[in-house]
Amino acid sequence: MDVGAGEKQDRPLGGTWSRRGVLGGLLGAPVLLLAACQSGSGSKPAAGAAAGGESPSVSPKASVAKIAITPADGATAAPFTAPVTVAVQDGTLTSVTVTDGAGKQIAGQLAADGASWTSSDPLASGSTYSVAASAQDKDKRPADANASFSTASPANTFVGYFTPEDGSTVGVGMPVSINFNKAITDRRAVQQAITVVADPPVEIVGHWYDSTRLEFRPQQYWAKGTTVTLKLRLKDVAGAKGVYGTQSKNVTFTVGRSQVSVADLKADTLTVTTDGRVTATYPVIGGSPEHRTWAGKMVISERYKETRMNSNTVGLGSEYDIPDVPHAQRLTTSGTFIHGNYWSAASQFGNSNTSHGCIALQDVQGGNNPNTNGARFFASSMVGDVVEVVNSGDKTVNPSNGLNGWNMSWADWKAGSAL
Repeated sequence: MDVGAGEKQDRPLGGTWSRRGVLGGLLGAPVLLLAACQSGSGSKPAAGAAAGGESPSVSPKASVAKIAITPADGATAAPFTAPVTVAVQDGTLTSVTVTDGAGKQIAGQLAADGASWTSSDPLASGSTYSVAASAQDKDKRPADANASFSTASPANTFVGYFTPEDGSTVGVGMPVSINFNKAITDRRAVQQAITVVADPPVEIVGHWYDSTRLEFRPQQYWAKGTTVTLKLRLKDVAGAKGVYGTQSKNVTFTVGRSQVSVADLKADTLTVTTDGRVTATYPVIGGSPEHRTWAGKMVISERYKETRMNSNTVGLGSEYDIPDVPHAQRLTTSGTFIHGNYWSAASQFGNSNTSHGCIALQDVQGGNNPNTNGARFFASSMVGDVVEVVNSGDKTVNPSNGLNGWNMSWADWKAGSAL
């Protein structure tokens, strides 16, 4: 077929084609355009057929399995006391993964019918979690769901203030003492979240003095050189209704040499035994008949090179106010100390009991002479050492008055455990 002399030849342009474009294709237009025009004289491709003669494509059916995740995606104050749950309708779960912000996986349990999954590890407050779940319907068609959420922080919390401090070295009588800033009503839950272990191993038992104080000790004094570790796992533990712990940490301390001193207030002597050997005997002054010294085993809980002692603070009116008592070491919460004394006559030490309940060793004002008995005993002592008072004429100190649980039988001590 000839092109008419009066006709203008059309140029093929992109994907545009026309009748003249067919002829143009014969004259050098791309073959692809020509082939596209060979479906018939002006006819369209048959319905359902692909252009260019390709086989028709069929979209796969979507899975009918529907996955629901609780807490919902985007939740910002999800309850940390509730588990994560994943459920599927019209299908079975094939995979569930829950991870915290550090990438640690949260364990859980799949129901026997495969229709639900529930986390078994506790969630942490104020934390972010991600959930990835997969399922399939009865025709094995897969379905997936993802969620990310954050847990709420508790509005009401409690903490435990502990002694001794991490990394410290203490005497053989030092218990692990924890004082809570809120009353604990679920003592069992709190005690279960606290463990104390020793190396070398020994049985260690907790004892509640009241709703805010928990202490741990072995049956006998610690062996020298023992390493003790307190493990606090109180974060998100409910100590009372709506009141949750915040701490998760380890505290380790070491027991130093063994030193136990006996104050015999009939003989007015203090005998110091270190690692099984008597290392010193000092003359002392004990409590007067009007203010006898408590009897029993008392643990040094605080030490001061110098401190003020005022009778008003212990209910004795204005009987004394000494601003610079040297080498003072606390034995009871109520105010019993073993300390240096520069104001009493030298003849009184070892011969009379005239104090207001404390045990006194001869010393100098300012405490700057290392050769006095007060200075020597202070230098040889550490927190956790035991001072046992005998023949004082007074009753045994209350075990809760200071760190003095050693005055309780082992049976009575264990009876105070919540476990």
